[in-house]
Amino acid sequence: MPSTLYTDPRLVALYDTLNPFAADTDFYLALAAGKQRVIDLGCGTGLLACELASRGHRVIAIDPAPEMLRVARHRPNGDRVQWIEGDARALALLPPADLLVMTGHVAQVFLDDTAFLNTLKAARYALRDGGTLAFESRNPATRPWESWTPAQPHRLINVDGVGEVEVWQDDVSVSPEPGIRFSTVYRFKATGETLTSASELRFRTQDELAAQLGAAGFSDLAWQGDWDGSAVSAEGRELIVVAR
Repeated sequence: MPSTLYTDPRLVALYDTLNPFAADTDFYLALAAGKQRVIDLGCGTGLLACELASRGHRVIAIDPAPEMLRVARHRPNGDRVQWIEGDARALALLPPADLLVMTGHVAQVFLDDTAFLNTLKAARYALRDGGTLAFESRNPATRPWESWTPAQPHRLINVDGVGEVEVWQDDVSVSPEPGIRFSTVYRFKATGETLTSASELRFRTQDELAAQLGAAGFSDLAWQGDWDGSAVSAEGRELIVVAR
């Protein structure tokens, strides 16, 4: 189910505060070094895309949510990015890229294996001159959803023009795919308003991800289990892959 975090302007306004520059951003910026044309698929509010553009990369950024793109277009260097409202089907019409990234755990929003495989195949076509695909997915071995409770994590953020907002997860359940359904609750202290956004994510194992990548035509896979370059393990938070 699409999360209203990406469509409700009141929640989109919180996105950058909840997802600031961090170790994952540094990872993708370093990966892009020396590459000319970069595609950011599922670009959100354009934080990474605009930073890449500021560093001289030719950036195409794609997202299906118009509210996210509205924010992205008004960022510094937003006029240097080609913004596309759409999904992976747009890749068939674009020139070949040197690097395609799917950040922010966007790979997990594909609940259906066929939809995910079609996205990977579209990425392979976009990289038809030998480019690189990179993305991350949360490691299901660590069962992170078990800590998604009202008490932990419970965040208090302060957003310019909005004020303090309490944020927490609730109503976590396992669906048959296997996917994880949950709600994120946002309480705006200034107004007392509470908004709830329902989401569902797919947690694939490393083997499942590798099989899908192989079926899409990627044969050279490099993995790591966190942004510090550590190996994939049962304790590692992430499944990060660089595929060619």
